[in-house]
Amino acid sequence: MDLKNKKILVTGADGFIGSHLVETLLNKGCEVLALNYYNSFNSWGWLDQIPSNKNLQVISGDIRDPHFCKEITKGVDVIFHLAALIAIPYSYVAPDSYVDTNVKGTLNICQAAKENGVKRVIHTSTSEVYGTALYVPIDEKHPMQPQSPYSASKIGADAMAMSFYLSFELAVSIARPFNTFGPRQSARAIIPTIISQIAAGNKEILVGDITPTRDFNYVSDTCEGFIAIAESEKTIGKTINIASNYEVSVEDTFLMIKKIMDSVVNFVQDPTRMRPKNSEVQRLWGDNSLIKSLTGFETKYTLEKGLIETIDWFKKPENLRNYKTNIYNV
Repeated sequence: MDLKNKKILVTGADGFIGSHLVETLLNKGCEVLALNYYNSFNSWGWLDQIPSNKNLQVISGDIRDPHFCKEITKGVDVIFHLAALIAIPYSYVAPDSYVDTNVKGTLNICQAAKENGVKRVIHTSTSEVYGTALYVPIDEKHPMQPQSPYSASKIGADAMAMSFYLSFELAVSIARPFNTFGPRQSARAIIPTIISQIAAGNKEILVGDITPTRDFNYVSDTCEGFIAIAESEKTIGKTINIASNYEVSVEDTFLMIKKIMDSVVNFVQDPTRMRPKNSEVQRLWGDNSLIKSLTGFETKYTLEKGLIETIDWFKKPENLRNYKTNIYNV
């Protein structure tokens, strides 16, 4: 399916990946309905940074409301479902809210899509569902390991989405991105927390565990991966990794950022940023052979190239002002 001129609903459009996906879809000539989480401040999150566009309509609401979901999916061709609670530390504090938003919210979107005849639903998973790698590279057959309430809720959400394909023939695909990074990402994540602290002039950079490895993907590549999955009929009913097929430690990532920013800093381990021992995912390295074989998708950004783009964005004062670099916000 060519997405050009199609009506696309993006849930979670106000967030990091969602706002970039909206921009990418607009550039491809799509008509985008962007769902922003309702708030009384009239804030559209990161959508506020996107110039007005005749093909963009922003609506505010909550995927936890099934009646609202039924209304917004009318006349929609494709849904990219990104809305979710994603902060792992906060899932230790408020796990019930993760079930409400991630599992029930996914149910509401899928049920609405079924009732309104939506042609394609791309549900967003996460590499966190795999937990610490039992083998590498991690393919889509790797066992699920719920090492946090967040990952448990996403495992449940993935299962709910796939059940609508198996039970009702809803054209669902599950996109499973590995560690996406780039402009607008929350400073709770490791790359922006390092960059923002250095950009703010800190000499001691507070971090958590630096030993785990991650499979980092620049946000533009992740968005193109989503679109490749949506445009291919071969991906229906499948779960598909969006990964670079490359792992790097948090420590080596820190050293690369330090070098690019020409900075003389040291890291300091902050106990408040450490996950519980059995909850930390120690190793992530994704196999991307399935998305390549089904769609021909290839990543375009190396880690270094993506870091340079991200650092340039964070160094702009108007962007850095959005981050409270002296506070660790779970």
